[in-house]
Amino acid sequence: RNVPVDGMHCTLLHAIGLDRDAIDIAALLRDVRHATENVEPFALTFDRPSVGTVGVEIGGWPGKPFTALVDIVTAAMDRAGAAFKAGPSRYPHISLGYTSTGAEDLNAVTLKTALASIDRPVCGTVLADRLHLVEQWHDGERIMWNPVAEVPLGGAS
Repeated sequence: RNVPVDGMHCTLLHAIGLDRDAIDIAALLRDVRHATENVEPFALTFDRPSVGTVGVEIGGWPGKPFTALVDIVTAAMDRAGAAFKAGPSRYPHISLGYTSTGAEDLNAVTLKTALASIDRPVCGTVLADRLHLVEQWHDGERIMWNPVAEVPLGGAS
């Protein structure tokens, strides 16, 4: 299943099993804002698509500032004291499509060959200047979310 353009994102942390009502969101946001007030926005460059284990994605770099944000958000969630399973992102990436019913019939080599036949650069750079807290769910076909809050990184407006 393809991810629509307005649904593309680079996830820092999935707080699995956490309901929005089970956490003091105002306190969490204060904590995250305080922890990120000196984190300057940074550029993430994303490369050509690749076939992964659960979909097609574009990997990004540099990983160090991204991982620092993952650690900040994970620590703030831990301090919030809510019961959840942390699913931190291990590296910057944007998913372009996820596997769903029928994916077992796809041939990864065919997909990789098609991606390799793109004979021009397909990388791009985006500015990471804010974090978005969202309430997310799956309907079996798509990932959907409601925005909860936005936290600009230090220096961003």
